[in-house]
Amino acid sequence: MTNSNRRDFLKDSTSTTLGITSGLTLLANARSVAAAPANEKLNLAIIGCRGRGNTLAQAFAARSDCEFTWFCDVDPEMYATRAKGIAENQGGRMPKYAKDFRRMLEDKSVDAVVIATPPHWHTLATIWCCQAGKDVYCEKPQSHNCWEGRQGVEAARKHNRVVQIGLQNRSAPYLHAAKKYITDGKLGNIDLVRVYNQKGEDNFPMAKDSDPPAGFDWDMFNGPAPAHAYNETLRRQWRFLWRYGGGDMHYDGIHQVDIARWLVGVGYPKSVFSHGARYDRDGAAETPDTQLSVFEFDELMMTFDLTLNTPYMLKADSGIRDGDMFPHWPQNAERVEIYGSDAMMVVGRMGSGWQVYIRPKSRKPVVRDEMYGRLPDAPHQQNFVDCVRTRQTPNADIEEGHLSTLLVHYATISYRLGGEKLTINPTTEGIVGNERAQAMLTRTYRSPWVVENIV
Repeated sequence: MTNSNRRDFLKDSTSTTLGITSGLTLLANARSVAAAPANEKLNLAIIGCRGRGNTLAQAFAARSDCEFTWFCDVDPEMYATRAKGIAENQGGRMPKYAKDFRRMLEDKSVDAVVIATPPHWHTLATIWCCQAGKDVYCEKPQSHNCWEGRQGVEAARKHNRVVQIGLQNRSAPYLHAAKKYITDGKLGNIDLVRVYNQKGEDNFPMAKDSDPPAGFDWDMFNGPAPAHAYNETLRRQWRFLWRYGGGDMHYDGIHQVDIARWLVGVGYPKSVFSHGARYDRDGAAETPDTQLSVFEFDELMMTFDLTLNTPYMLKADSGIRDGDMFPHWPQNAERVEIYGSDAMMVVGRMGSGWQVYIRPKSRKPVVRDEMYGRLPDAPHQQNFVDCVRTRQTPNADIEEGHLSTLLVHYATISYRLGGEKLTINPTTEGIVGNERAQAMLTRTYRSPWVVENIV
């Protein structure tokens, strides 16, 4: 492709993306907000406002069409330190505070809720919001286990709610262009996809049990997870503890897993195999720091490589994500490689762009096509606001988030069973002929933090 043709392709792809990201499927208009004038603000609530939650809260509050009326967090210190920033972004108006977000659910004026708790709370909070008539923007991963993930989808459908998962790459124009490039057949037949999540993450010691900080609702923090005495390590390092999460594949790698599944257009796998280890054993982390997973689909194989003992593997920085440059792919920690019969595509997340390689010439790489990207946070938030008003299906609809998270859950089950190969039933989302694996599709919930059977 010549330089001029490449520019035309990228221009056409970007134009096409505008239609794709506007939403695809109409949902029932269950609340009056869908018919509200475009200049009327959406009343929002935030549940969980520490790291990513604070970033989302500040971004939505800075919009002229949104206002936070509720701030919900089990730690009152978060309200004391974070709510002022929200107020500054919305004309000085402070949101109300609730330690228990169920108080907020009683407020019929709340249109939508942003959920940024640890992942063991994502599904139950989503379900309760849907039941209360609220639309939802929920951070990834969509669920803690397979069964509850499906219940979240069913709740959204039953109550006609817009639920956007924080898989913001689905709102990136450069990735919509990549998907069109693939579906147009420009890579040829695709047989192999490799997904990577590589970085440096040290193990950590386990703290002694203690009393929780003053005012901190530790019982609600645990919520659907098993009860436990307050422990600072449990509170801070939940990503690497099975009771709260599923390791770095679950928390961070889900972005790349979702990109790969979406770009090549696959749904349920036929089989899943995963093996690995925690080689950095000097600490309390339970999840693997090294893991290899294989997903078999009807027409292709997908692999996932996790390494946490490689600090020289780097995530793209802001200069790459919001600039006209590409990562050094061999040391990019978050890439997807798509191998076609005619060419291979390397894709980066969060604005890192993509490049297509063909056979080298004179021992030098040949890039046939490429496209820079931009960080897709703002377009993803815009898509959510648009869909709350129009009742269209958002770019990262809850069911798409569920299907991608299922891949992680299946791999986790295989890993925890010592690398057993799992055969998947796409009708039930269950595991064929393996009672031990089937039992791991869900967890035991404790009252009142119970995910009910929605169907």
